[in-house]
Amino acid sequence: MSTVQEIESALRRLTPAEMRAVRDWLDEVIEDQLEFTPEFAAKIARSEQEMAQGNQPRTRQP
Repeated sequence: MSTVQEIESALRRLTPAEMRAVRDWLDEVIEDQLEFTPEFAAKIARSEQEMAQGNQPRTRQP
């Protein structure tokens, strides 16, 4: 069994609250590994413009 399969198997046994905690942790790990590229800076600027125009930011709901 591969490590990924083992992780997937373990995740299936978690409670919803535990899964959310793992998702939050993964989000932080992935975010820490992101590079600040010109494309990413452009997305931030576009989002700031949208919010300044009164558009609501998009958020993921648990």
